[in-house]
Amino acid sequence: MNVPKSAFVGAAATLLVFSAGTLCAANPVSRKPNVIFIYADDMGKGMLSFYGQKHFKTPNIDKIFQNGIEFRNAYGCMLSAPARASLLTGYSDCRGRQKWQISNGTQIVPTQGDPAALKNVFERIDKNDRVLPKGDLYLAQVFQKAGYVTGEIGKLEWGFTATPKQMSDHGWDYYYGYLDHVRCHGFYPPFLFENGSVVKIPGNTHDNCAKSVEGEPPGAAEKRRNMAGKKVYSQNLFDEKIAAFIQKNKNNPFFLLHPTQLPHGPVQAPEIHRAVANNNALTPLEKEYATMMILLDESVGKIMSELKKNGIEKNTILVFSSDNGHEIYTSQPGRTGKYRDLKNKRAFDDFKHKYRSDLNGDVFNGTMGMSGLKRSNLEGGVHVPLAFFGQGMLPAGSRGDLVSNYDFISTMAEMLGVKNIGEKDGLSYWKTLMDAEKLPRERVVFFGSNTGPGIVENSGWKLRRHNKFDAWELFNLKDDPEESKNLIEENPAKAEALKKQLLEACGGNFQNGVNTAG
Repeated sequence: MNVPKSAFVGAAATLLVFSAGTLCAANPVSRKPNVIFIYADDMGKGMLSFYGQKHFKTPNIDKIFQNGIEFRNAYGCMLSAPARASLLTGYSDCRGRQKWQISNGTQIVPTQGDPAALKNVFERIDKNDRVLPKGDLYLAQVFQKAGYVTGEIGKLEWGFTATPKQMSDHGWDYYYGYLDHVRCHGFYPPFLFENGSVVKIPGNTHDNCAKSVEGEPPGAAEKRRNMAGKKVYSQNLFDEKIAAFIQKNKNNPFFLLHPTQLPHGPVQAPEIHRAVANNNALTPLEKEYATMMILLDESVGKIMSELKKNGIEKNTILVFSSDNGHEIYTSQPGRTGKYRDLKNKRAFDDFKHKYRSDLNGDVFNGTMGMSGLKRSNLEGGVHVPLAFFGQGMLPAGSRGDLVSNYDFISTMAEMLGVKNIGEKDGLSYWKTLMDAEKLPRERVVFFGSNTGPGIVENSGWKLRRHNKFDAWELFNLKDDPEESKNLIEENPAKAEALKKQLLEACGGNFQNGVNTAG
């Protein structure tokens, strides 16, 4: 399966931007546009019908790409937790624990929401927490500094361990959702957190939020479809809270971050969506997974409708993004393999034999034919979609500039006119949005992975490390988006130049580019 060369440049986020382009030139925040950022979880680029998904449609998300500005060359991280940390801090995950840490190793185990038990857990987490230095701002603090109300709804913060103290310290005026990485992989929470309080969800009785198992081992389907103790689906709760937040703050400038669970597995949907119920090309498990993507798209549609209902659709920046590349949650014997090439009957090793959807049987082709999956520094693990839409404010179009998720905080700071946010790794691409101004030609972005770090530059050159094999690979992505031709022997000077930059970014140790949390 060949990857279209035009597809390589496609990035990791979707952003609805009612931008400062129509604002007073002397004062970029004279109209203070609202910003809503939807950060999808484990959503490969190929899962959008805009990029050719054939088994279902994503019309609401597609509208953002069709009518807005699409970034074809954007990157997230290889995994959810570092992606969220990079987004919220403005630092590359290659830094490891130099500036921030993904987790301090403590997770909120099932406590039935008991306040005393949770108090002890939170105190242990806060005691070992590592924070940014004073004056080095988190994303929400940038908006607060500009006079915005801030809110986060969904899979809160890194998506690992968070506490009420951390949520306040990071700049959130309001929050609702999961505070830890264990429970947020189930979709029927017996309780969630709202501004420091435990909110019980009547009818949801599973301590693990009814987390299902991956794939389709014996008995899994029956257990997954048994709805006892599964009264309210988490995305429905989030949709209600998002609508309430918009209604409450429609007369104030606000920033809302919605880190979704969808379509992160294990697969769990209330029922198979009518749009795929009769699709004979899909198995029941694949129909449920497709349903999760359709529900995500419908959630975006609800947000758009709520903005219009409240008369603020022309003064709102809506952001939709994915944290990392595609993941396989539909493994089925003889049909789809997560770690195994079913076509050639051998295991993927991320180096000598790389994951490809035409080899593992992924009917959705969520990677769009790119090599690698989530957790990898191959394109399929870190290359993501990105688009900005601003009704009557931004022209429709496509950008080939190299951008990263850790650029977003600097971009918003420039839009808002906020200075002194810290010495971030990211660059602002605000002028690229407004005036199609090119980012520096020598621009590079970094990312870590379970195998080692990687670096990409604007020219299309990419260097990746594989620690297990003590090896390097050099690709020219413009000619080889599938990463099939290692050009390191023919281009030793280019490889050494990129290696030097990567070593500096990783703090002098390539092991810093390995981040396994989340």
